[in-house]
Amino acid sequence: MATKKTDNSCCAPGGPAVERLDCCRVEAVIAVDERGQMVLPKDIREKAGIRAGDKLALVSWEKEGKICCISLLKVEDMTGLVKNILGPLMGEILK
Repeated sequence: MATKKTDNSCCAPGGPAVERLDCCRVEAVIAVDERGQMVLPKDIREKAGIRAGDKLALVSWEKEGKICCISLLKVEDMTGLVKNILGPLMGEILK
């Protein structure tokens, strides 16, 4: 009998965590000013470990030609993700 794999990682649209909505919640409502700038609330920055000078990657998901979801990832964390995903693939290609 097949068992369902539990995924405790951060959720993304269409991923396993969509079935259990406990991973995503509205943390804050922020406004966009006339120049397109936004301010992340201090408590959110502190919880996420975001400091002045940190680089963030904006990741978007598109549905029916419109962006429906936007996420911010710290670039330093994203670098590790890319290495973990592409590293094994590159090893297979180079064999």
